[in-house]
Amino acid sequence: MSIPDYMQCAEDHQTVLVVVQPVGIVPEDEFFRIYKRITSVAQVSIRDSQRNLYIRYRHHYLPENNEWGDFQTHRKVVGLISVTTCRSAKEWPQTSDRFHCQKDVFGATLYDSRLLVFGLQGEIAEQQRTDVAFYPSYDVCPDVEKRVEDFVESIFIVLETKRLDRATDKSGDKIPLLCVPFEKKDFVGLDTDSRHYKKRCQGRMRKHVGDLCLQAGMLQDALVHYHMAVELLRSVNDFLWLGAALEGLCSASVIFHYPGGTAGKASGREPSLAHGAQEVLIDAGALTANGISADTSSEIGRAKNCLGPEDIIEKYKEAISYYGKYKNAGVIELEACVKAVRVLAIQKRAMEASEFLQNAVYINLGQLSEEEKIQRYSILSELYHLIGFHRKSAFFKRVAAMQCVAPTIPEPGWRACYKLLLETLSGYSLCLDPKDFSKGSHRGWAAVQVRLLHELVYASRRMGNPGLSVRHLSFLLQTMLDLLSDKEKKEVTQSLENYTSKCPGGMEVLTLPDGLKLPPVPLSKLPIVRSVKLLDLPVSLRPHKQKGLLENNMSSKSPFIYSPIIMHTRGEERTKKIEFRWVQGDVCEVQLMVYNPMPFELRVEHMGLLTSGVEFEALPAALSLPAESGLYPVTLVGVPRTAGNINVNGYHTSVFGVTSDCLLDGLPSVRTSGCVVEVIPSLPRLQLSTSLPRSAHPLRPSKEELSSSVSVQLFNGETQQLIITLENIGSEDLETLEVTSKACNTKEKLFGEFLSWDLEEAVSQLPLKPGQSVTLTVNVKVRLDFSGGENLLQDLNDDGISVTGLPISSPLRQVLKPRAETKPLGSESSKTDYNHVKHLWLAITYAQQHTTSHPGPLDHSLSLYTYLLALLHNLEVFKGAEKGKPGQIIMNKY
Repeated sequence: MSIPDYMQCAEDHQTVLVVVQPVGIVPEDEFFRIYKRITSVAQVSIRDSQRNLYIRYRHHYLPENNEWGDFQTHRKVVGLISVTTCRSAKEWPQTSDRFHCQKDVFGATLYDSRLLVFGLQGEIAEQQRTDVAFYPSYDVCPDVEKRVEDFVESIFIVLETKRLDRATDKSGDKIPLLCVPFEKKDFVGLDTDSRHYKKRCQGRMRKHVGDLCLQAGMLQDALVHYHMAVELLRSVNDFLWLGAALEGLCSASVIFHYPGGTAGKASGREPSLAHGAQEVLIDAGALTANGISADTSSEIGRAKNCLGPEDIIEKYKEAISYYGKYKNAGVIELEACVKAVRVLAIQKRAMEASEFLQNAVYINLGQLSEEEKIQRYSILSELYHLIGFHRKSAFFKRVAAMQCVAPTIPEPGWRACYKLLLETLSGYSLCLDPKDFSKGSHRGWAAVQVRLLHELVYASRRMGNPGLSVRHLSFLLQTMLDLLSDKEKKEVTQSLENYTSKCPGGMEVLTLPDGLKLPPVPLSKLPIVRSVKLLDLPVSLRPHKQKGLLENNMSSKSPFIYSPIIMHTRGEERTKKIEFRWVQGDVCEVQLMVYNPMPFELRVEHMGLLTSGVEFEALPAALSLPAESGLYPVTLVGVPRTAGNINVNGYHTSVFGVTSDCLLDGLPSVRTSGCVVEVIPSLPRLQLSTSLPRSAHPLRPSKEELSSSVSVQLFNGETQQLIITLENIGSEDLETLEVTSKACNTKEKLFGEFLSWDLEEAVSQLPLKPGQSVTLTVNVKVRLDFSGGENLLQDLNDDGISVTGLPISSPLRQVLKPRAETKPLGSESSKTDYNHVKHLWLAITYAQQHTTSHPGPLDHSLSLYTYLLALLHNLEVFKGAEKGKPGQIIMNKY
């Protein structure tokens, strides 16, 4: 044999081999549909017997392997089922001849055969024949399974006959010498009458009968024959057949101990569904460390010739050592190693199983084709995976992948290579989902993982799929960036730019032909974002709630009920909800702190915000970050087009031709003070200008006020007009206008009301359309109040008063500080009268001095006159509130 059957297991020794092949031209899909129905009959209970017959089906089998049927009977083709298509009676003779030619290939070993004809109807199809079944079409064949069961029963009859014939000890009859193909030339000329020769014949025949008993379902008889064969063959040093007898003894013992099988295919150990038998389930809790049922010790005691778990492995080792003595038995040796590994896998003895596999690697099978090498390495990979050696399994799977594109292959199989490389990822602790890498620390050998990803990139490129190359390179940069050297970073990015020039990378899910889906890979490390902060609008654009509306909202709130759960939820909401508000139609800003981890300048072609909740127009920005820069502030802007709650989910970038959507939920290292902000409907925007010059010493308004300070210097009693122009520079109509004023208390001077205006003309022009303007005239008239205190003369040292720092807030509303109330100088009326007289006397004295020292124009006289009038007016105010009207008396005196 030149091609091993890597799928063999110990329980295959009790099966009979049936080959199912097409005859003539049969559609492939139709053939395999019938083949699947045939193979469903894998176990048949024999009538009038408690024995079962197990069948192993193959649709392709080399005739030279059939020559080893005497060595191990489960390798002998004993049944043939042919499937053919015949459309007319004229084609039937040719079809029949083909069927007979096919039987001749395996004719020496066949017990029985069947021909299934589809499509033929008429007189020929109505003939009743045992070996031929006619069906009108592939869809109308209801009794295929029943005919296969009858066919298997006929095979059992022949098998039982041969077993009885070989097992019967016929004294005087000469026992034939069974040989393997390469032994026949070695026994030419030997003395057939020698005792050594006869023992050899007896030992081989005992072993052969043991195989027949095992196939016929007589396990105890098979064990007895195997033991006898071992003793006979050991005495004559017939090592090849001694190894076969030991392997048969191991197989029978495995079948006894592990009725569920060792190949992991439960269907091979089930009774036929046609007999209504139920699946046999093995309680996993009842298995010991060796995988044997804990309550089978008594049964093992009754099976005196059955090997124990430890003995099974020892006998396998002995048999394999005997096979190793023969160069032509390499296939048998390799298959025995595979069977032993499957048994050890059930016994959970991984280290010993690895020794068998290591031995299988070095077995020389001669010149193997590339396809056979790929199959060998793939099976070794599966067996290593079976015993839990996942990295070793990945190694051999990768060797098989490289063998698919060996230089000696005229047409390299890059698709097969790529598929096998994908299967190695789990063995190297690698997953193509970038989310798995953000959950914890890096696992596995980074150097091997990087090389494997490079091989995936190259294989996908040779497949003609540059999109896969871009995806794998993006994954390499995102997950292995910290493990790459500066030189490797440059090489990978250059390769990525070359691929994206042909096929730009995106965020779509890539689906492979076999159904595997590759998730998108956002490049969140190019650049790396450390913090995200939503910024408030500029002071001139910030919205403020009206007091009336605020009070109504406060009054409509529900009563407070304490609950720690609710408080926890509110705390979480506070961490994400922003206190300030954005306005629909205004440009909003989000600040990101980023840095470039690459050893060269990083150019981000596009970078913008990802939002949800409202319609948002993101305005992308372009960045150019120096090599290995520190934290660098980047401001991303956008305009909300509708009102509501907007959620800043992340940002999108375009780097090296790859577009990425980076979500904040997937970036746990990013710090943020919140990402949800309320967007209110659009508000009017006013631009204010005045007719007076700006003040050199503007006031410092509060955070909620916008100040525009003007300066004017007036004498007491003087009046001047202030013209304020309001222009609607927004997109909304201005419907209401409200003007208020307040007086500032500076240097403890107290002033009366000195601003007046008329809103009727301005209000009549409302609503104010965008682009329109309205003017408002404010009269500034200084009126000094002399009821401030005794030190008034020291304060009144200027010719006039300065009205400075007139704060005007858009829309002409601000909070006014209350005017300081003047405290009375005395509680008694006489004292009050004295104070008023004193104030007036001081004023007159001051006026005289002022007139004497400053002779001049009329304005000084008017100023003096204004002072006196102010005092007299003050007395008039007080005279109505005082008992006995002392103020009137004082005025009369003066």
